[in-house]
Amino acid sequence: MATAFVRTILLYFIIMIGLRVMGKRQIGELEPIELVLTLLISDLAAVPMQDFGIPLLNGVVPIVTLLALSMLLSWCSTRSIRLRRLICGNPTTLIRDGKLQQQAMRRNRFTLDELLEELRAQGVTDLQTVKYAVLETNGQLSVLLYPDAQPATPRQLGKAVRDDVFLPVVLINDGRVLTRALSARGLDTAWLTQALRRHGFQRADEVFLFTIDDAGKILCIGKERAS
Repeated sequence: MATAFVRTILLYFIIMIGLRVMGKRQIGELEPIELVLTLLISDLAAVPMQDFGIPLLNGVVPIVTLLALSMLLSWCSTRSIRLRRLICGNPTTLIRDGKLQQQAMRRNRFTLDELLEELRAQGVTDLQTVKYAVLETNGQLSVLLYPDAQPATPRQLGKAVRDDVFLPVVLINDGRVLTRALSARGLDTAWLTQALRRHGFQRADEVFLFTIDDAGKILCIGKERAS
């Protein structure tokens, strides 16, 4: 039992560190090479976890080799356009100037039902409003509408808009004060204590979320009481 526990923890951290080095991606955003790597690593990790007769090193070496190969290919692809196209492929235009590219759809085995489903997922119900639809290398569909079908922007309307969009910084996360973020904002615990009292709280552990943006706007949400 102890052997299985230790093996599982070691393999978990090795895979987690390796995938973290690869970068942040969701499953739906993985390139084909990254998806294959993920599937292979999951299979390789399962064997030494279940079969104690196999040395742990026999499972670690292939995983590390695959991760190193993936990093090498990623490094090479950033310096070679041809290699990047070979590994990742090219985006494919499925709708161009409002016209369905049927051959491109057949070549990518992308059915009309799938296209309509992807359009609906992006809030598009009228195919005639789409000027371009591009199937990206990660399988996502990028949709560009005709100008008259897009929401009007203040620039198009010739109106001046005051910039009031600011990125909030979290200072308290589930009762824990993020001292590094607090210092980065040029604030201290004394200021935070006063701000909490103005919002009806005495201690940071009573607060679920506390943020402040560049304009000084504060959002303070208390914890719900356990029933």
